Amino acid sequence: MIQNPFRKFDLENMKHSSDQLNQTMDFSGEVSKRLVIFAIIISLLFGAVFVRLFQIQILDHDEYTIKMENFNTKTQSSSTPRGQIYDRNGKVIAATVVSHNIIYTQPEDITTEERWELAQKFAAAFNVDDNELSTSQRKDLYIFKHTLLSVSDPSYACNDLMTEEELSDYKNKVWGDDTESRRTEILYERITEEMLDNELTDEEEAGYVVYARMISGTSGQSKTILEDVDDDTVANLVEHKGDFPGFDIDLGSWKREYPYGDTLRDVLGNVTTSTQGVPAELADYYQALGYPLNARVGSSGLEYQYEGLLSGTQKVSSIEYDEEGNAIIQEKTSGKKGYDIYLTIDIELQKELDKVVKETLEEAADNPYRQDFTSLFVCLMNPNTGEVYAMSGYQRNKETNKVTPFASGNYLSYTNPGSIVKGATLYMSLNEGVVEPGEIIVDEPMHILGTPVKASYKNYGAIDDVKALEVSSNVYMFNIAIRLAGATYVPYQSLGISDPSSTFALMRQYYSMFGLGNVTGLDVPNEVGGYVGYSTEAGKLLDFAIGQYDMYTPIQILQYVSTIANDGTTVKPHLFNYATEVNSTNVVASYENQVVSTLSGNIDYLERVQQGFRACVTSGNCGSAINALSEDVAGKTGTAEVGDSTSTAFIGYGPYENPNVAFACVAPTSSDTGTNLQSNVCTTEVMGPVLDKYFSIMNEDNKDTD
Repeated sequence: MIQNPFRKFDLENMKHSSDQLNQTMDFSGEVSKRLVIFAIIISLLFGAVFVRLFQIQILDHDEYTIKMENFNTKTQSSSTPRGQIYDRNGKVIAATVVSHNIIYTQPEDITTEERWELAQKFAAAFNVDDNELSTSQRKDLYIFKHTLLSVSDPSYACNDLMTEEELSDYKNKVWGDDTESRRTEILYERITEEMLDNELTDEEEAGYVVYARMISGTSGQSKTILEDVDDDTVANLVEHKGDFPGFDIDLGSWKREYPYGDTLRDVLGNVTTSTQGVPAELADYYQALGYPLNARVGSSGLEYQYEGLLSGTQKVSSIEYDEEGNAIIQEKTSGKKGYDIYLTIDIELQKELDKVVKETLEEAADNPYRQDFTSLFVCLMNPNTGEVYAMSGYQRNKETNKVTPFASGNYLSYTNPGSIVKGATLYMSLNEGVVEPGEIIVDEPMHILGTPVKASYKNYGAIDDVKALEVSSNVYMFNIAIRLAGATYVPYQSLGISDPSSTFALMRQYYSMFGLGNVTGLDVPNEVGGYVGYSTEAGKLLDFAIGQYDMYTPIQILQYVSTIANDGTTVKPHLFNYATEVNSTNVVASYENQVVSTLSGNIDYLERVQQGFRACVTSGNCGSAINALSEDVAGKTGTAEVGDSTSTAFIGYGPYENPNVAFACVAPTSSDTGTNLQSNVCTTEVMGPVLDKYFSIMNEDNKDTD
């Protein structure tokens, strides 16, 4: 039988095709599964994206809108109007008034060259004074000009002023963190005045005044370029605003004015301008309190002391940019004006005091025996509360005879007190039992071996303790010092004091109880403590007893006499009275009178001191002008030899039976000594009219309250 050869082939072929088909079907199934899985994954991803978009655009829309605004918006803080300072009767002595400033807010993407060109253009258009630059700023300008040169120029960035070794050290940062400051120091040393004069033009210097302010402080914040500009300047900028991108008018600024001129100015202190901002030496302090570097702050005096009350809260603004890159400033938080503060000062009394003190010092220039009389200080306060009523001081330039205010000298300078300390010396002697009340000592010259004759101004003969204060007996006080040291005076012999140091310590302890030698705590910055004599020679004890050894400030001397007036209680002097909200009687802070200490020992002995002070006035030893006052006054004069000159002083209080004022007048080196000794200006010229003014004011106030 003949077989079909193709049949076998077909069957085999079919079998082979079937296997291929099965393989194809298996592969297709696998692909389909993968596609399904891939589709599921894609769907899940799209679902996640959809959910996230829904969350961002619907659920969290407000939150992300705020984040976007914060990313594109900068914020800045600026000072709100400062609180005013009033005297005790509500008269403004430091006013806050509206002023207009020109500010600059940097546009986006401005180059250094464009900013420099704009600064020069502005300076020329608005007549900026080129003389405002300091020497160091002129050197900064010189360096800056050279940074605008080509990098290939040998003079680029003043590199030609440095040695190759210095340049290498600079580029390799060998100087570490001091790299830039060290480079600047080197360049400052090598840039001469001649180089500055030859290469800097007046126009460039005026332009750099503006440029330095444009780049000062915190980046991205508005900078004050010109302060307190007039209406014509405002109109000029508004008219040509398109020519000066970034420049604008701040109509809400303020400035300080002082209605009473120089009266108490150095005590009131200063406030920085917007262009000055926070002083460099106080930057850490103010930044720790949250102040921006461009903030206007108190930099001295009471403005600094009470910054926290006067400054208020900062105004916060946002800075955004339009499509052209120009800044748009919008207020976010208006802030709050500072509190007004009221002082204990009576400005009318202060004016009279200033007038008398200034004229007394001016007239001294014509007296050949007062040529060293270059300063005079007077202060008055309530001895019961510590309220300072007035505080005046002036100093005279010996070359020009110009007299300038120095009221802060009452707590920043010290002087030899002289005989005014004898009240404390007597109280100490009575309390220590080295002298009995009413004890008689003969006032006659004392001859101590190896020492010049020690005597009083006159020989007063037999006197008691009260008389000793009345006539200001040195001899009585010398005997007290000798007895305190455990010695006995024998004419023409040595005192034999072996250990004077313990007596010095005892005397300082007593003087300190009265406030002498201590920082009083007056609410002002930088009050000084005084000067302590360093010698422990036995003979110095005698000088110490009459006020010619340690030195004290006028305010310490005022606290001392107030302690006597206040029956042995020492109170802290103060200038701050209370603070109120703006345009309100609502008191937000007030001063609570503080007792510092009370004299230890038998306070009854203080009455002997008070009697001696009163006798000084009634006898005429404190001057006829004082004895002629409408109210009874107690007081004590003082003189101290200082080289070839004599310092004088006068302290006291009144009315005698119920004191409401204590005073201290100190006139360092106010006279020649010896036969050319001049009168005590404090008793003859100063305190008479001043106390008369005080009692007049007091009596008028009493009438108003009746």
